[in-house]
Amino acid sequence: MAQLASPPIVMEGAAWPDYGLVDSGHGRKLERYGDYRFIRPEPQAMWSPRLPEHEWKADGEFIPGSDEDGGGRWHFSGSMPPEGWELSWQEVRFTAQCTPFRHLGFFPDMAPVWDWMRGQLGAREEAQTLNLFGYTGVGSLALSKCGPVTHVDASKKSVAQARENAALSGLSENPVRWLIDDAAKFTAREVRRESRYDGIILDPPKFGRGPKNETWRLEEGLPPLIGDCRRLLDDNSAFLFLTVYAVRMSSLAIGGLLSDTFADLPGTIEHGELAIREEGEGGRLLPTAIFARWRNP
Repeated sequence: MAQLASPPIVMEGAAWPDYGLVDSGHGRKLERYGDYRFIRPEPQAMWSPRLPEHEWKADGEFIPGSDEDGGGRWHFSGSMPPEGWELSWQEVRFTAQCTPFRHLGFFPDMAPVWDWMRGQLGAREEAQTLNLFGYTGVGSLALSKCGPVTHVDASKKSVAQARENAALSGLSENPVRWLIDDAAKFTAREVRRESRYDGIILDPPKFGRGPKNETWRLEEGLPPLIGDCRRLLDDNSAFLFLTVYAVRMSSLAIGGLLSDTFADLPGTIEHGELAIREEGEGGRLLPTAIFARWRNP
């Protein structure tokens, strides 16, 4: 029986050549993405910045709107490449771009998760993995090193960007199925088809719409989706990894959901926070998301 490890853990991300958290504080964070620096809002950075204000020079800043759930716009100090610019994580190359949702086309705090999933798959040959809400495909391309990946996202634009990132990385021939589909409906169909996976990663939004205008609300949709994901795994599967952003929810809550749903499988349920450490001496950890994961063993 999978056991819930109650003490939360922190999966800590660190800088790499194309990304770094330069500083944070007063509800903002300063990051570098290749040759560019950006300031974005970060409510969890409640402390004071380490660097003086004049060192917070950036190529762009996202100014949030009055609505706490969204809104806002970018302000740039100079011209930016309209089609984005290339970055890399290990062997995966991708395009970074300032999106209307304050993101830049990938989530750098997921880097330790990509490493962890590869480690869980270990020496398995042709491991079958499923990436739900796969966005622009950096995680799918990282997993494709271990075997076939099914990448599912409701956004046609995101899936197109994922395909472009595969080409940019020289990984277009890797075994990835790029699917534009509603994640919950696809997973339910996979259950009916009696499909099986070695690992599943999912990063569901707080609210969203599918390709046929299906409505997704996290609190309502997550329990049945996790239930269907469980049916796609077995005693020989390696992991399920769930991340949750921007909701008033604890990691213990989603850890409890996995513990209840995976009670009949061996392994361990763990939960905690994703965080990125600031660059330089004395760099602090900035929390970014909560997660729960099942691993076997």
